[in-house]
Parts: sequence; C-alpha cells; structure tokens
Amino acid sequence: MQSQCLIDGQWVAASDGRTFAVTNPATDEVIAEVPSLSASEATIAVEAAHDAWPAWRSRTAADRGALISKLAHLMRRDAEQLAQLMTLEQGKPLAEARGEMAYGTAFLDWAAEEGKRLYGEIIPASVTNKRLLVLRQSVGVCAIITPWNFPSAMITRKLGPALAAGCTVVIKPAEDTPLSALAIGELCMEAGIPHGVVNIITGEPNALGEAMLNDSRVRKLSFTGSTEVGKLLMAKASKNLLRLSMELGGHAPFIVFDDADVDHAVASAMACKFRNSGQTCVCANRFYIQDGIYDRFVSKFTTLIEQLKIGDGRTEGVHVGPLINNDAIAKVEAHVDNARSHGGTVRLGGERTMLKGLADRFYAPTLIEKCTADMQIAREETFGPVAPIFRFKDETQVIEHANDTEYGLAAYFFTQNASRLMRVAEALDYGIIGANDGVPSTTQAPFGGVKHSGFGREGGKYVMAEYTELKYVSWGMVPV
Repeated sequence: MQSQCLIDGQWVAASDGRTFAVTNPATDEVIAEVPSLSASEATIAVEAAHDAWPAWRSRTAADRGALISKLAHLMRRDAEQLAQLMTLEQGKPLAEARGEMAYGTAFLDWAAEEGKRLYGEIIPASVTNKRLLVLRQSVGVCAIITPWNFPSAMITRKLGPALAAGCTVVIKPAEDTPLSALAIGELCMEAGIPHGVVNIITGEPNALGEAMLNDSRVRKLSFTGSTEVGKLLMAKASKNLLRLSMELGGHAPFIVFDDADVDHAVASAMACKFRNSGQTCVCANRFYIQDGIYDRFVSKFTTLIEQLKIGDGRTEGVHVGPLINNDAIAKVEAHVDNARSHGGTVRLGGERTMLKGLADRFYAPTLIEKCTADMQIAREETFGPVAPIFRFKDETQVIEHANDTEYGLAAYFFTQNASRLMRVAEALDYGIIGANDGVPSTTQAPFGGVKHSGFGREGGKYVMAEYTELKYVSWGMVPV
C-alpha cells in the first residue's frame, strides 16, 4: 500500500510532516496516514509536470500508447489487490470494485489506441500559393480532480486520454479515497512513464486546488464532483482562462411506461439505483411509473429490494455497503424524513441498519411511495439507497416533470413503442439517455451532462478534443 505522494517520480511526504487519516467507512478502522501537502508543494508538482511536458508531447503517439497499454496491463495484473484496496477505503462491495477495475482499465486501452487517431486536416485554399493546415496539439499541464465514489475509474477516464494526447498531469484525488490513486501512481512508475508526467498529490482540497488554478502553467482542469464545488472551481479557473471539463451532479429520472417490459425495467432499476449504495451521479433518483403498470412494478421492485444483503463490502454476497461518511448518511436521513413529513409512505427501509462490529453508517435500501414534487427528494440528489416512486398518467406530463430540474446528466425510460422511444429520447434534456437500458455508461461512448450537470465529454473519440488545441497554419509558398 503506497501512502506517500508522487512528485517528479519520487515518493514524498509533506515537508512539515502533516498527514491525515484514511479510514474504512464500514468499520472506522484507520487504514493509512497520507501526506497533507501544502500549496507550495502543489506548485512543485505543477513545475514537474510542466518540465516533463516538452519531451512527453514530442514522443510519437505510438510510444505514448505503448506506455499507457503497459499501465493497463499492470492494472489487470494487480486487479484483485486494487479491488480489495478500493473496497477497504471506499466501502463498495468487492464484486463492484472488481467491476470498476475492469471498467477503469478499459479507458486506458481505448486511449492508448485513440491517441494514434488524432488527425489534423488540410483545408483547400482559395489561392494557389497557399496550403492551409489544421494541427491538433496537446493542451499542456492538466489538473485532474477526482471524486471518492469511483476512485480508480474516474482517474483512468481522465488520465488515459490526457497522456495519449501528449499532456502531463497533476492528480488530486478525494480525501476519502486517496489510496487507489496512489496505487495507480505506483503502477505508472512500474510501467516506465517518465518522471513528472504523472504527479499525484493529497491534502486539503482548497489549498491544493487554488495552488493549481492560480499557476499559469496549468492549462486545463478536469473535475468530477458536486455542482457546488464545480461552480467554485470554475470561478477560480477564470483567472487563467483554463480549459474546463466539468462532470457535476445529477438527478436522474427513471420512467417506466405502460407498454414497457416490466421485468426488464425492474431489473434495470435495481442495477441503476443500488449500485455503490446509490452513491453514483448517474443513478436513478426519481422513479416515474405510469398508472397501468404501477402496482406490478412496485410489487416486483419491492421483492427484489428485500433480497439485498447489507454489510461490509469485503464479505462475499453483500450487495449494499456503507455510505462514505457521516455527512452522507445524514443527508439520506434528512431526505427520507422530509418525504415522510410531506405525506410519503415508506414501504421498505427508511432507517439505518445496525450491524454488529461495524460502523453506524449503513442505510437500509428504501422504497417510498406517494412522492410529490414538493419533497426535498424530488429536487435534490440524494446519493443513497433510496427509491422514491411517483405515479404519472401521460407522456407529456412525465417529460415535464423529468425535465423540471437544474440538472441534466442522465435519464432513463422504458417502452416497447418505437415511436415513443425516439420522441422521449429527444425530449429529455439530459446528456446521457438510457432507453430500455439502466447501465448505459461504456468506454467508447461520450459521458457528460448539460445544464448544472456540467459540460465537456469523457469517453470514446470525443474525449480527445478535451485535451487538445487546434492550431491553424497558413503556409504561404514561395514561387519558383
């Protein structure tokens, strides 16, 4: 287990010796102490990335891709240890951690190949003595700030394309889950990625964030996290007019029409809602079920929710682990209490689950009926294992309700009517649409939102534009 920061190829502690504890959310056990770096040390990391950039961008795309592929190979080799470490510091069930390792490694595989396809263009000139060229070149030093809910995949989804494009990076992982990031850093060194190309720093987020955003050598920020923090970072990034990619909060509707395959919709709802204990930005947050199949859906959904096993993620067979920290479980409790006070009926769950020998941070998978638009849970992202159910009558009504939010990351709907499928997909104001699909995220497709869910795209060929600049060259030819 690596517990020091990576700067310019060296593992370093804070110069003043300060550290902070990383704990297991399931047990409150202290796993490790990691450095709490200062702003000046963040600046040293930026300097290392800036110094490494010229040589890294000068390498061929094939050379960079080979090193990224080596990193992917090493992550696959150590996938079980990395998954165990992730569950230890994040709490998600081990089966999900293993799945995240496969998902995260796939981003590296894709980027290693996609970097070879960063094509430029030749534009037909309007005069005979000119040639017009368009080049794609790397942005430069990238600040990467990642969340705790997917501590490996959210790094590789950004790191792979950044490296493939010829950028160097300074990664600041979430304070709750820095160990997965540092483990990836260790494998970067083993893969032979040159010193300074990948730097990983841990510490107080405001101090480190400001140090990176105030440094004119940083030319790009890629952030995944809450909308509130994203807005603060965006304001600070304006000082140096940074390129930005913002993957922010969500509030996903999950719509089931009368003509849907109910069994398929229920199975998709389980995967979409309770993965990572509901702590994903794309998980279903509002369930809209049409009158004709409402009772059937809720009955089947209830039966499957009752079968979920809660516990320490390291225990085989567990489906729902702990919430990440005390603030997270307090927010879930507040949303459920508010729903109750507004007339909601808690059909399942609705309280903490006390487990012998474990922390008081487990919340029972919850289903709430008779939900209304004035409830907190209808307006805010819950980030927990709670499924609020809303009944609706017609298509126009449900689209209006689904779009009635400042967020626009992911939305889901289920129908067997082809015309309705296209109508609703076009009408929903979201960046990602799961049409008869509760798990649409995949390596080769664009991932990102609209409105207050951010901008920019990760995944597929689309992400490469986020880490490159276009340069236009007008080549005047000397007459013979």
